[in-house]
Amino acid sequence: MRRRFGDGRAISLFTLGTMRALGSIEQMETVLKAAVRAGINHLETAPAYGPAERFLGEAMKRSGTVPEGGWVITSKLLPGLSFQEGQQQLEAMLRRLDRPQLDNLAVHGINRPEHLEWALQGDGNALLDWAMDRGLARQVGFSSHGDTTLIQAALESGRFRFCSLHLHLLDPTRIPLARWALDHGLGVMAISPADKGGRLQAPSPTLIDDCRPIPPLTLAYRFLLATGVSTLTIGAEAARDLELAATLAAADGPLDSSEKAALERLQSQRLRRLGADHCGQCRACLPCPQQVPIPDLLRLRNLAVGHDLSGFCQERYNLIARAGHWWELLDASACERCGDCLPRCPHQLPIPDLLEDTHRRLKASPRRRLWG
Repeated sequence: MRRRFGDGRAISLFTLGTMRALGSIEQMETVLKAAVRAGINHLETAPAYGPAERFLGEAMKRSGTVPEGGWVITSKLLPGLSFQEGQQQLEAMLRRLDRPQLDNLAVHGINRPEHLEWALQGDGNALLDWAMDRGLARQVGFSSHGDTTLIQAALESGRFRFCSLHLHLLDPTRIPLARWALDHGLGVMAISPADKGGRLQAPSPTLIDDCRPIPPLTLAYRFLLATGVSTLTIGAEAARDLELAATLAAADGPLDSSEKAALERLQSQRLRRLGADHCGQCRACLPCPQQVPIPDLLRLRNLAVGHDLSGFCQERYNLIARAGHWWELLDASACERCGDCLPRCPHQLPIPDLLEDTHRRLKASPRRRLWG
């Protein structure tokens, strides 16, 4: 089963992300062959993923196994490059991949307004035009870890034909953006719906019970596919990591009654445990005078209390201020209890108290991002 992806070639429901099979070319080759068996025809990579492009280029030459119609390849360039730097990097990408053209060239992380400005004006705009005019890319798009306002601006700019967004079962706040993009003919790729979606490949016993009888990762994949999202990424280290994708390779239909019941149970259990302290993510509390990202922090508290995902939430919380523009810069300790947010909350949440509780629950030893 394949779905439309912007103006490019149709792609499989699952995409092989290449940031994890980095131990050797042989490891990449093994994962690549497993991807073909799983019905995958789309590869996602980037120069920022260490040796991924070089390993991928060599593995494609060695494997002798390709999906029907050949591989569809997406790679990415970080924003902020000069025109000349971008030209050189794109040409180097194509050499490493041993390809004359990328199917999809993305701006790697429109996370701040200046990144979007780079892509729409000046060197970034010129670089994307040059890549298209020279036939080095069939279409251009972007990935983003930014806020919804920035993503909407990027989508509405008309510059891009596909996007890669954090779309998750346990954090559906960007689903309306995905639907807007799909309605306007853009391709939509869900970034890391398993790992960044709550480390669903190793769920807590509580979350397993909340989703029963469907495993949390299966439910997450089906939830996203039923929204019409073009493809979901899987960062596989070994062939076994693609087994579920193989079983769901044609699972593009609407949710059935069992899946709907599992989603209802998931929601009701979360609300039961959080009670009156549940943050509905309406974002009415913003802006905070201290720039505290209140909804994003309380979302982590929702997951820690609501589904016993403390390990995942601690990992995400302790990346704050340690991952540059890829994640938040201020944690809950930055709250000065000024009270500006209180009258704006439609549910009268005691926000400063909840932020204090979030910090107490989740503050731990610093952790490192997977890449960069």
